[in-house]
Amino acid sequence: MSSLSSSIADLRKSYERAELSESVSNANPLQQFDQWLQEALRAQIPEPNAMTVATVGGDMRPSTRIVLIKAYDESGIVWYTNYDSRKGQQLAGNPFAALQFHWVELERVVRIEGRVEKVSDEESDAYFDSRPLDSRIGAWASPQSQVISGRGVLVANAAKYGAQFMLNPPRPPHWGGFRLIPDRWEFWQGRKSRLHDRLSYRLEDGAWIRERLAP
Repeated sequence: MSSLSSSIADLRKSYERAELSESVSNANPLQQFDQWLQEALRAQIPEPNAMTVATVGGDMRPSTRIVLIKAYDESGIVWYTNYDSRKGQQLAGNPFAALQFHWVELERVVRIEGRVEKVSDEESDAYFDSRPLDSRIGAWASPQSQVISGRGVLVANAAKYGAQFMLNPPRPPHWGGFRLIPDRWEFWQGRKSRLHDRLSYRLEDGAWIRERLAP
Protein backbone atom coordinates (compact mmCIF):
# COMPACT_ATOMS: atom_id res chain seq x y z
CA MET A 1 0.00 0.00 0.00
CA SER A 2 1.36 3.44 -0.91
CA SER A 3 2.08 6.05 1.74
CA LEU A 4 -0.76 8.19 0.38
CA SER A 5 -3.20 5.29 0.69
CA SER A 6 -1.93 4.60 4.19
CA SER A 7 -2.56 8.19 5.27
CA ILE A 8 -6.14 7.98 4.00
CA ALA A 9 -6.72 4.63 5.71
CA ASP A 10 -5.60 6.14 9.01
CA LEU A 11 -8.15 8.95 8.98
CA ARG A 12 -10.53 8.66 11.93
CA LYS A 13 -13.34 10.70 13.41
CA SER A 14 -15.45 10.13 16.48
CA TYR A 15 -19.08 11.13 15.91
CA GLU A 16 -20.50 12.59 19.11
CA ARG A 17 -22.71 15.57 18.20
CA ALA A 18 -26.19 14.07 18.54
CA GLU A 19 -28.33 10.96 18.62
CA LEU A 20 -31.44 9.74 16.79
CA SER A 21 -33.94 7.62 18.69
CA GLU A 22 -37.40 6.36 17.91
CA SER A 23 -38.79 8.37 20.80
CA VAL A 24 -37.66 11.74 19.41
CA SER A 25 -37.88 11.09 15.66
CA ASN A 26 -41.03 11.95 13.72
CA ALA A 27 -43.31 9.15 12.58
CA ASN A 28 -43.61 10.94 9.23
CA PRO A 29 -40.30 10.91 7.30
CA LEU A 30 -41.07 14.12 5.42
CA GLN A 31 -41.51 15.95 8.71
CA GLN A 32 -38.30 14.42 10.03
CA PHE A 33 -36.53 15.58 6.87
CA ASP A 34 -37.95 19.08 7.24
CA GLN A 35 -36.72 19.22 10.84
CA TRP A 36 -33.19 18.19 9.88
CA LEU A 37 -33.04 20.48 6.83
CA GLN A 38 -34.19 23.45 8.91
CA GLU A 39 -31.51 22.63 11.48
CA ALA A 40 -28.91 22.49 8.68
CA LEU A 41 -30.09 25.90 7.46
CA ARG A 42 -29.90 27.41 10.94
CA ALA A 43 -26.42 25.95 11.40
CA GLN A 44 -25.39 27.82 8.22
CA ILE A 45 -23.46 24.86 6.87
CA PRO A 46 -22.24 25.16 3.25
CA GLU A 47 -24.94 24.40 0.68
CA PRO A 48 -27.37 22.45 2.87
CA ASN A 49 -29.63 22.16 -0.20
CA ALA A 50 -27.06 20.13 -2.19
CA MET A 51 -27.97 16.50 -2.82
CA THR A 52 -26.55 13.59 -4.77
CA VAL A 53 -28.85 12.09 -7.40
CA ALA A 54 -28.14 8.49 -8.42
CA THR A 55 -29.66 7.01 -11.59
CA VAL A 56 -29.16 3.82 -13.58
CA GLY A 57 -28.91 3.70 -17.37
CA GLY A 58 -29.91 1.04 -19.86
CA ASP A 59 -26.43 -0.49 -19.53
CA MET A 60 -27.20 -1.05 -15.80
CA ARG A 61 -24.31 1.21 -14.78
CA PRO A 62 -25.17 3.65 -11.97
CA SER A 63 -24.08 7.28 -12.11
CA THR A 64 -24.26 10.13 -9.62
CA ARG A 65 -24.13 13.92 -9.65
CA ILE A 66 -24.84 16.83 -7.30
CA VAL A 67 -27.95 18.95 -7.82
CA LEU A 68 -29.87 21.41 -5.62
CA ILE A 69 -33.23 20.62 -4.08
CA LYS A 70 -35.75 23.31 -5.04
CA ALA A 71 -38.97 22.16 -3.37
CA TYR A 72 -40.36 19.41 -1.16
CA ASP A 73 -43.77 18.52 0.18
CA GLU A 74 -46.04 15.49 0.46
CA SER A 75 -45.93 15.07 -3.33
CA GLY A 76 -42.15 14.60 -3.41
CA ILE A 77 -38.67 16.10 -3.79
CA VAL A 78 -38.10 18.50 -6.73
CA TRP A 79 -35.01 19.57 -8.66
CA TYR A 80 -34.50 21.12 -12.12
CA THR A 81 -32.21 20.15 -14.97
CA ASN A 82 -31.73 19.63 -18.69
CA TYR A 83 -33.96 16.74 -19.80
CA ASP A 84 -31.43 15.88 -22.54
CA SER A 85 -28.61 15.42 -20.02
CA ARG A 86 -27.29 12.02 -19.04
CA LYS A 87 -29.46 11.90 -15.93
CA GLY A 88 -32.49 13.04 -17.91
CA GLN A 89 -32.01 10.31 -20.50
CA GLN A 90 -31.44 7.70 -17.82
CA LEU A 91 -34.59 8.71 -15.97
CA ALA A 92 -36.55 8.56 -19.23
CA GLY A 93 -35.54 4.91 -19.57
CA ASN A 94 -35.62 3.96 -15.89
CA PRO A 95 -37.76 6.35 -13.82
CA PHE A 96 -36.33 5.48 -10.41
CA ALA A 97 -33.60 7.27 -8.49
CA ALA A 98 -31.93 7.64 -5.11
CA LEU A 99 -31.08 10.93 -3.39
CA GLN A 100 -28.58 11.61 -0.63
CA PHE A 101 -27.92 14.61 1.59
CA HIS A 102 -24.68 14.69 3.59
CA TRP A 103 -24.53 17.37 6.25
CA VAL A 104 -20.96 16.76 7.40
CA GLU A 105 -20.91 19.39 10.13
CA LEU A 106 -24.00 17.84 11.76
CA GLU A 107 -22.74 14.26 11.23
CA ARG A 108 -25.96 13.41 9.38
CA VAL A 109 -26.97 11.69 6.17
CA VAL A 110 -30.44 11.39 4.62
CA ARG A 111 -31.11 8.85 1.87
CA ILE A 112 -34.31 8.84 -0.19
CA GLU A 113 -35.45 6.39 -2.87
CA GLY A 114 -38.45 6.35 -5.17
CA ARG A 115 -40.09 6.79 -8.56
CA VAL A 116 -39.37 9.94 -10.57
CA GLU A 117 -41.68 11.94 -12.82
CA LYS A 118 -41.49 15.29 -14.57
CA VAL A 119 -43.17 18.22 -12.85
CA SER A 120 -45.88 20.09 -14.74
CA ASP A 121 -45.00 22.66 -17.39
CA GLU A 122 -46.59 25.31 -15.18
CA GLU A 123 -44.27 24.45 -12.27
CA SER A 124 -41.21 24.45 -14.53
CA ASP A 125 -42.23 27.77 -16.11
CA ALA A 126 -42.74 29.40 -12.71
CA TYR A 127 -39.38 28.28 -11.38
CA PHE A 128 -37.53 29.14 -14.61
CA ASP A 129 -38.94 32.66 -14.57
CA SER A 130 -37.67 33.12 -11.00
CA ARG A 131 -34.05 32.37 -11.93
CA PRO A 132 -31.41 35.05 -12.54
CA LEU A 133 -31.10 36.14 -16.16
CA ASP A 134 -27.66 34.57 -16.66
CA SER A 135 -28.96 31.22 -15.40
CA ARG A 136 -31.87 31.36 -17.83
CA ILE A 137 -29.51 32.13 -20.72
CA GLY A 138 -27.23 29.34 -19.49
CA ALA A 139 -30.05 26.83 -19.81
CA TRP A 140 -30.09 27.60 -23.54
CA ALA A 141 -26.31 27.89 -23.93
CA SER A 142 -25.24 24.54 -22.45
CA PRO A 143 -25.92 21.26 -24.32
CA GLN A 144 -25.56 19.48 -20.99
CA SER A 145 -23.58 16.20 -20.96
CA GLN A 146 -22.63 16.51 -24.65
CA VAL A 147 -19.00 16.64 -25.78
CA ILE A 148 -17.94 20.15 -26.82
CA SER A 149 -14.68 21.38 -28.36
CA GLY A 150 -13.97 23.92 -25.63
CA ARG A 151 -15.37 26.53 -23.27
CA GLY A 152 -15.62 28.93 -26.20
CA VAL A 153 -18.68 27.00 -27.36
CA LEU A 154 -20.52 27.94 -24.17
CA VAL A 155 -19.43 31.56 -24.34
CA ALA A 156 -20.51 31.83 -27.98
CA ASN A 157 -23.85 30.17 -27.25
CA ALA A 158 -24.48 32.48 -24.30
CA ALA A 159 -23.79 35.52 -26.47
CA LYS A 160 -26.02 34.16 -29.22
CA TYR A 161 -29.02 33.46 -26.99
CA GLY A 162 -28.48 36.62 -24.96
CA ALA A 163 -28.77 38.66 -28.15
CA GLN A 164 -31.75 36.62 -29.33
CA PHE A 165 -33.83 36.72 -26.14
CA MET A 166 -32.50 39.88 -24.44
CA LEU A 167 -34.13 40.15 -20.99
CA ASN A 168 -36.92 37.61 -21.54
CA PRO A 169 -35.60 34.16 -22.44
CA PRO A 170 -38.41 31.57 -22.42
CA ARG A 171 -37.95 28.21 -20.78
CA PRO A 172 -36.22 25.82 -23.20
CA PRO A 173 -38.39 22.81 -24.13
CA HIS A 174 -35.56 20.53 -22.97
CA TRP A 175 -35.35 22.06 -19.48
CA GLY A 176 -37.60 21.46 -16.48
CA GLY A 177 -38.18 19.78 -13.17
CA PHE A 178 -38.16 16.25 -11.87
CA ARG A 179 -40.02 15.07 -8.79
CA LEU A 180 -38.97 12.00 -6.82
CA ILE A 181 -41.90 10.37 -5.03
CA PRO A 182 -40.37 8.62 -2.00
CA ASP A 183 -41.14 5.08 -0.99
CA ARG A 184 -38.09 4.70 1.25
CA TRP A 185 -36.17 7.05 3.54
CA GLU A 186 -33.19 6.56 5.81
CA PHE A 187 -31.86 8.94 8.46
CA TRP A 188 -28.28 8.38 9.65
CA GLN A 189 -26.83 10.07 12.70
CA GLY A 190 -23.16 9.49 13.47
CA ARG A 191 -22.48 8.03 16.93
CA LYS A 192 -19.45 7.13 18.99
CA SER A 193 -17.60 3.80 18.41
CA ARG A 194 -19.19 3.50 14.95
CA LEU A 195 -22.49 2.46 16.59
CA HIS A 196 -24.39 4.92 14.43
CA ASP A 197 -28.15 5.51 14.56
CA ARG A 198 -29.99 4.49 11.41
CA LEU A 199 -33.77 4.84 11.15
CA SER A 200 -35.42 3.56 7.99
CA TYR A 201 -38.93 4.36 6.75
CA ARG A 202 -40.58 2.22 4.08
CA LEU A 203 -43.99 2.75 2.55
CA GLU A 204 -46.32 -0.21 2.94
CA ASP A 205 -50.04 -0.08 2.04
CA GLY A 206 -50.00 3.70 2.23
CA ALA A 207 -48.42 3.83 5.69
CA TRP A 208 -44.85 4.51 6.76
CA ILE A 209 -43.13 1.70 8.67
CA ARG A 210 -40.24 2.94 10.81
CA GLU A 211 -37.44 0.49 11.60
CA ARG A 212 -33.98 0.66 13.12
CA LEU A 213 -31.10 -0.67 11.02
CA ALA A 214 -27.79 -1.94 12.31
CA PRO A 215 -24.95 0.45 11.44
